[in-house]
Amino acid sequence: MRIIHTSDWHLGQYFYGKSRANEHQQFLTWLLAQVSLHNIDAIIVAGDIFDTSTPPSYAREMYFDFIARLQGSNCQLIILAGNHDSVAMLSESQAVLASLSTRVITQVIPASLSEDELEEKALSQQVFPLHDADGKITAIICAIPFVRPRDVIRSRAGQSASDKQQSLQQAISDHYQYLYQQARKQADAFEKAEGIVVPIIATGHLTALGVSINDSKSDSVRDIYIGSLEAFPASAFPPADYIALGHIHRAQQVAKSEHIRYCGSPIALSFDEAKQDKRVLMVEFTSGKLNQVEDVIVPCFQPLYMVKTSIDEVESSLQETLVAFEKRQAAENIPASVKAWLDIEIDNGDHLSDLSQRVTELAVDMPFEVLLVRRSKKARQRRQAQLSQQDNSTLSELSLTEVFDSRLSQLEWQTDEEVARKTRLTQLFTELSVEMKQAASLANQKSDADKALKTSSSAQKESTSQSALPEEESTDAEKESVITEKEGVITEKVSAIVEKDSITPESLEQHNL
Repeated sequence: MRIIHTSDWHLGQYFYGKSRANEHQQFLTWLLAQVSLHNIDAIIVAGDIFDTSTPPSYAREMYFDFIARLQGSNCQLIILAGNHDSVAMLSESQAVLASLSTRVITQVIPASLSEDELEEKALSQQVFPLHDADGKITAIICAIPFVRPRDVIRSRAGQSASDKQQSLQQAISDHYQYLYQQARKQADAFEKAEGIVVPIIATGHLTALGVSINDSKSDSVRDIYIGSLEAFPASAFPPADYIALGHIHRAQQVAKSEHIRYCGSPIALSFDEAKQDKRVLMVEFTSGKLNQVEDVIVPCFQPLYMVKTSIDEVESSLQETLVAFEKRQAAENIPASVKAWLDIEIDNGDHLSDLSQRVTELAVDMPFEVLLVRRSKKARQRRQAQLSQQDNSTLSELSLTEVFDSRLSQLEWQTDEEVARKTRLTQLFTELSVEMKQAASLANQKSDADKALKTSSSAQKESTSQSALPEEESTDAEKESVITEKEGVITEKVSAIVEKDSITPESLEQHNL
């Protein structure tokens, strides 16, 4: 029996304004060819079929078209939901796709079910046999998608963070072990009836201990925190013959185990993946046991380059990249119409406002599209340290405008889009400052008018004198009420523009704002 293990397609991804539709379509066409070439019995997609929970229509069309084309090859397809995928969206077509030899597993069976209900649902939804072209059972699969805490554990009051992590880890491990035992029963029953040993395959979409830290921190890997659990220990997996994992974008073994593997994404989803050879894994079983795992390299459909350089060496670095790309075009038969996408990282320089235009002009006659020009991480850290040393002012010493400008100066405004966003925020701040001053002026005028009215009547001097303090307090309160109301309106406007421009409190905290 042969299966293909793949994951993290991220259909519908937009990459710095660029669509990946062409690359994804070429990959899916290539994958169909591999099914026929290697006589594949099943494809397992271990999560993150789509890039977002609301993928564009063309990405959905691509997904369904692939399933329809696969139908003619007698190859089963097992789709597992990942943390990027929408459970509701994938569930919509479950019943229809089941008639096309496709099983879609969107969520784990809730642990709150009774034992009888749990066993019935487990056998029908998460534990089931795979068949060959003749309809014979060739494997039993424990199909486990991305695990959400609410499906496997109930929170308890008074638990510490370490207690929650341990409880969640145990709950996930118990879920794996329970499904494995159900699969083991089916495999033993089949062996007893037919005299044939079949392998047990498990899946998962998570971060496992034993994975390279650099891989788990890729720009395109969204951190998974299953409740309070950051990583699942490899020792907690059941003794399945093969465990097909998704979420990490570089292919690798887990804890040096031959049978626990990430296959990685089929295309580079960030510039820091540009140098990786993307692949799918072809897994072969013989006599019910894992025989071999073979890398099948996916052709590169869109070259990416991360160019690390300095301001003075930009032009020479582009020339070096051009030479490397031309050699690659010849070696990999990349069409001349394909332009490489570049990420330019500058190791020095405080101001990059004109650098993007300069780089674009340098590359105008080269087969490149410059998607990103930015400072390197070390350069950003140096600049942040310099800013921190330069300004030791306390908040009470600064005006409102100075505080706002200080915040903006600590953020990165490198691309044209970011510079435009900074301009919008500055304009909005100026408008709101004017509104604040007008509100304060209006409140002061009202207060002065009230005081003048009180003192104009000498006949009521004594009563006015006796009630002066409470009335002054009243007018001060009214003034404060007007300002507070205006501040509330301003706060709502600031929140709206901040949310629109994707500047979140979390992003501000990262810059010590």
